[in-house]
Amino acid sequence: MLLNKKISIWYFIREIKKQILYMGIFAVSIGLLDLLPWFRKISLPLNIPALLGTAVSLLLAFRTSQSYERWWEARTVWGAIVNDSRTLIRLIIQFFPRGEDKMIKEFAERQIIWTYALGQSLRRQPFSDRVQKYLDEHQIKAANIPNALLDAHSQQVKEAASSKGLTDFQQMQLNDIITRLCDSMGKCERLKNTVFPRSYSILLHTLIYVFAAILPFGLDDSQLAVEIIVTFLIPVMFLAIEKTSIIMQDPFENGPVDTPVTALAQTIEINIRQMTGDENVPAKKDNSLYYEM
Repeated sequence: MLLNKKISIWYFIREIKKQILYMGIFAVSIGLLDLLPWFRKISLPLNIPALLGTAVSLLLAFRTSQSYERWWEARTVWGAIVNDSRTLIRLIIQFFPRGEDKMIKEFAERQIIWTYALGQSLRRQPFSDRVQKYLDEHQIKAANIPNALLDAHSQQVKEAASSKGLTDFQQMQLNDIITRLCDSMGKCERLKNTVFPRSYSILLHTLIYVFAAILPFGLDDSQLAVEIIVTFLIPVMFLAIEKTSIIMQDPFENGPVDTPVTALAQTIEINIRQMTGDENVPAKKDNSLYYEM
């Protein structure tokens, strides 16, 4: 996620460098083409390119709005994961009788591993050594590891209900929080697996290049340099806006504008370890970059 400090404009330039190159070649080609005798006779009213530019602007506004909505939903869901993780451990500490520190720490460690495993699975990264070590030690194997960890939560709550004297109400509250965590996991998976329609990008790109193609015929032919610069700059701004939308629409792609699932998992771990009285509380690292993961 981009921070308020040291935001690098070069990150965005690198993301659209190919589009800048293609549009530069296209603008120069169209500008030179407009100098040919036959094409010099073609003159379009400026309101025609302006009308097409307005249509592109409206489509871009819709695309940007929808992309930001997906990004914000991902951040909202992970905010709920932070809150529910704290609540789960708080109730575990409250409901379990004294002397059950071992079981409380089992729940705490599993919840910490769950947050890291969920973030890594959403980004489709190999599990870290720490997560993999936990899975191997507890012999957890499944196609969906985060879901298997929640199953382990539920199984231990069921066992505790019979062996530790949890009331039906306490068991229901714990199961309700586990259900909310499962719902949040499902929302993240939906955002990850539901792609924005490719046809929308094709339509936008086509309209942007059509706009760039007809724009020189509405400008004064006597100023070739100005014509090429205008034909280049306006479509490039459109392409930059669209690229920003494309980056935001996938909030779990391991990029600077991602939902910072790793940083949030670290926050959850710090909170949980402090709540359980663990002495091995990791320090929150000060991020010197312009984004955090």
